[in-house]
Amino acid sequence: MLFAGNANAQKYTLSGYIEDSETGEKLISANIFDFRSNSGTVTNTYGFYSLSLDADSLYIDVSYIGYETKTYAILLNKDINLNIELSSSVTLDEIEISAERSTRIEEQSQMSLVEVPVQQIKKIPSLLGEVDVLKALQLLPGVQSGGEGQNGLYVRGGSPDQNLILLDGVPVYNASHLFGFFSVFNADAIKNVTLIKGGFPARYGGRLSSIIDISMKDGNMKSYHGAASIGLISSKLLLEGPIVKDKGSFALSGRRTYIDFLAQPLIKKALENGEGRSGSFGYYFYDFNGKANWKFSDKDRLYLSVYSGQDPFSFEYNNSEKDILDNKLSTSLQWGNLTSALRWNHVWTPKLFSNTTLTYSEYNFSTGIGVSSIDYLQEATSKIGTSYGSGIDDYSLKIDFDYLPSPNHFIRFGAKSIYHTFKPGKTSLEFTVTNPQGSFNLDTILGQPDLNSIEYAAYLEDDMKIGDFLKLNLGLHYSHYQLENEYYQSLQPRISANFKLPGEIALKLSYATMQQYLQFLTSESVGLPWDQWLPTTELVKPQKSWQAAAGLAKTFNDEYELSVEAYYKELDNVTAFKEGAGQFDLKPWEELVTQGQGRSYGGELFLQKKRGRFTGWLGYTLSWTTRQFDEKNGGNWYPYKYDRRHDISVVASYQILKNLEVSATWVYGTGNAYSLANSKFYSYYNSELPYEPETILSGPLLSSESESFRNRNSFRMAPYHRLDIGVDWHINRERFKSTISVGAYNAYNRSNPFFLNATTKYVPEPNSDGSFNSITILEQFSLFPIIPSIAYRIEF
Repeated sequence: MLFAGNANAQKYTLSGYIEDSETGEKLISANIFDFRSNSGTVTNTYGFYSLSLDADSLYIDVSYIGYETKTYAILLNKDINLNIELSSSVTLDEIEISAERSTRIEEQSQMSLVEVPVQQIKKIPSLLGEVDVLKALQLLPGVQSGGEGQNGLYVRGGSPDQNLILLDGVPVYNASHLFGFFSVFNADAIKNVTLIKGGFPARYGGRLSSIIDISMKDGNMKSYHGAASIGLISSKLLLEGPIVKDKGSFALSGRRTYIDFLAQPLIKKALENGEGRSGSFGYYFYDFNGKANWKFSDKDRLYLSVYSGQDPFSFEYNNSEKDILDNKLSTSLQWGNLTSALRWNHVWTPKLFSNTTLTYSEYNFSTGIGVSSIDYLQEATSKIGTSYGSGIDDYSLKIDFDYLPSPNHFIRFGAKSIYHTFKPGKTSLEFTVTNPQGSFNLDTILGQPDLNSIEYAAYLEDDMKIGDFLKLNLGLHYSHYQLENEYYQSLQPRISANFKLPGEIALKLSYATMQQYLQFLTSESVGLPWDQWLPTTELVKPQKSWQAAAGLAKTFNDEYELSVEAYYKELDNVTAFKEGAGQFDLKPWEELVTQGQGRSYGGELFLQKKRGRFTGWLGYTLSWTTRQFDEKNGGNWYPYKYDRRHDISVVASYQILKNLEVSATWVYGTGNAYSLANSKFYSYYNSELPYEPETILSGPLLSSESESFRNRNSFRMAPYHRLDIGVDWHINRERFKSTISVGAYNAYNRSNPFFLNATTKYVPEPNSDGSFNSITILEQFSLFPIIPSIAYRIEF
């Protein structure tokens, strides 16, 4: 009788939005929990929640980390729409900060997921005072940087192109400024950052190694506010406020460097000699983020977001002799992104929420060099120029549904289509000569035509709870890709499980398969960002991966989160240049590449403290990463360039006084794998057979081996380690508050290796016959010594 009564009980739904009471910003992953039924849910990416329960009196607890918890007593005898505003946590005394309980790590079915609050990112000491989202992610276990100061992310043995970086749901294809030293993400414009390293939910697809999901600020719905900051190399400005109070809002932010203004006078003076020689230099980068939203009703909201960023570089050199000769050399380099998204949120029923998105994304790279000459005596002019450009454009339409039939199920499903236009790389050549005898002109373009492909995907995912001891995230992702008459498809199962063990310990397991249709060509050596995005074709197959992971998670005293994970990942059809090939070879790109396999496995430890005066984390990674190509290294497996056995990061922030904070990070990593020559080849012509070249092998270099080559990446650079420190002094006034930040990058001036070079040096002591012996040594080049920084920020 009890079972029958329960089964026939009337169910109703409590739903609505949860937002910041001061700004109106929607809160992502806020917690709603009913103590009577011991059931709960979380808000989605747009702050919407839905909780369906039996008709009864509810005792609802609403919480979000860093905000005061609210409690409601509700009689659920009909469907109720309840929008909730949460206020920032109060200060209990002069120096102790309150942060309410958030969802414990052991309660989440998802594993290998880390959410890093933007306010925490802003506290991390940074290079030249530039707060950088991607550099903050490099401090997490399982994530490695590409090198000194670089912001490339190598997640669990994957390469940067295997990371799906989303800005308001739009892919960003190049996330770097200043040749890789800064990211394109302005922290002032960002609301939320989520990193997923494994156990990928079915709603994501198209990449192999990680998901970096970044949400931009919606804009303050209540009042007008702004923020401005000045640093050593750049300044930023943020303006936000209501279009109509509680109805619509906007947020605009911009950032620009002034490296060109600082460096131009120095370079100009260095090049000028007063005898006709002169030159100029220009380099800067800028970002612009814009977002607007409008609330048509409690069921309909519209969002428009835009990002634009560019890195222009130019250099000119003039060498002239009056009335005799005039020579000019000019070079240029430019790359940048443009993304835009138009989104419509609609609440169909209290249990069903949808988001429809139309997006456009563009990445372009171009470079050029030109030489012109005027010979006044010969009355002749000449001009030689060459330029190169590549890029990718995307148009996408997708629709996502969130369906919450009960507290034990959070169902997501949806579909999308993407239309890609690839620009594989075109080289233009121009050559003009004019003299009294006549003129000659050559103007041609070499390269391949643009390629168009279309990609479809659909998914179904259920985050479910079975009893009190098991949570599952089950999903299926289907993708289909077509380029002309060639097509591929893939069905990718995803599963994550959370078993509740005694002692409030969670055992987590996950398995996921992924498929990637975009190919990325880049040199493994240090170089400029002329990377190419290219399609999967009949000859170049789609990249694939599968990853399994297992781990334990527990929260101690509501303050410390501890997770330990082990993972194993295999990759297939990873793409790389053949030996000796490069971007500027005048061959079809498919002939320049080879495909092989990858393997990565290891373990990670993550201990984090989120509350109190002292916050931070400790991360440790033990890993092995290898690659195999039939046409490289004799077909044998070899360490990937960014294979690191040990990686340690320590991040700490301490609030000394109410308005004074200190922070520090320390990182350590095993040296990168490196390939070095061990022999030299000399070619010469035999005097007796002048048309038959002979080659002799001279060696060895740096080794006693003389008859065989070493394996690829068989050397190791010295270990990398660095300490960064920072101090923030907050000044609060009635109408504004400001912060003075000082810090130091590489505080103990460690000379970390950037690259190595084999060079020959002579022994100072001569031999008995007066000759000198030579030795070959490895010379290390470092990039950054200790670099102090200072920045000033004001909020009004």
